[in-house]
Amino acid sequence: MKIVVLDGYTENPGDLSWEGFSQLGSVTVYDRTNADQIVQRIGDAQAVITNKVPITAEILAACPSITYIGVLATGYNVIDTEAAAQRGIVVTNIPSYGTQAVAQYTFALLLELCHHIGHHNRSVQEGRWAQSIDFCYWDYPLIELAGKTMGIIGFGRIGRAVAALAQAFGMKVLAYSPSRDPRDEHDMCSYADFDEVLASSDVLSLHTPLTEKTSKMINQSTISRMKDHVMIINTSRGQVIDEHDLRDALITGKVAGAAVDVVSSEPISGDNPLLGLDNCIITPHIAWASKASRQRLMNIAVDNLRAFIAGKPVHVVNL
Repeated sequence: MKIVVLDGYTENPGDLSWEGFSQLGSVTVYDRTNADQIVQRIGDAQAVITNKVPITAEILAACPSITYIGVLATGYNVIDTEAAAQRGIVVTNIPSYGTQAVAQYTFALLLELCHHIGHHNRSVQEGRWAQSIDFCYWDYPLIELAGKTMGIIGFGRIGRAVAALAQAFGMKVLAYSPSRDPRDEHDMCSYADFDEVLASSDVLSLHTPLTEKTSKMINQSTISRMKDHVMIINTSRGQVIDEHDLRDALITGKVAGAAVDVVSSEPISGDNPLLGLDNCIITPHIAWASKASRQRLMNIAVDNLRAFIAGKPVHVVNL
């Protein structure tokens, strides 16, 4: 089998191995692929591995040898899955690989909002503490999480992992999800409707997939129904937030602080409305990217292709 990896760099910048794929066929790995290179690079390959390079109906028509597309991510919106299904092409994704990494990163963002550790470290490195007449100082309010309420929008694997961490910090959890499992509920964790989560949360953490319903779900209207001085964390998809509305709320103080690992257009554009705000932390979509998490992703991606070759495909999203 001929296998082509179109954009392997973010998954493996050099600290992992593609050997698992090499055991299944002849592999060509490209770090990045531009739109005008896709068809040529796929050529007569049977298996295409992609992360963010789009595979459209036109590309499928131009590359009739494709029988399998493996997405190196959970989200697979870059693939025309309907066109692939019409051609009998199996499309698979990686449904669960970064649960603990993203949950941990969610709290890294939250703790930075609460304590501004990076800022205070820089101030010490620049000599301010050495010159201080007092034994300590702080430039921002230092916020304790114990006793506060975390609202979690989207209560899948990651949402549940975040809830467990929140409870370890002494926080009460309110979860909003289209489906509910009563086993999740106890004294410190309960389900609530959307408006109750908005109204009751001191911290709102977003872990929902991007759909027509969730697109720009955090907007002027929903923010107005939140507590004053709420903190918002987003490690899901940037498009679930109306960034202009969030900017306005951050400037007025309605939202005390936000921390996002995702934005509406990535890489971030220079005119993104969340840039330049002292109370908004932005990181470059790296919550998923610990080495352990990426190794799990690699292992699952290889297993997906191996299962397809064996005639028993798993994690199929289009057939």
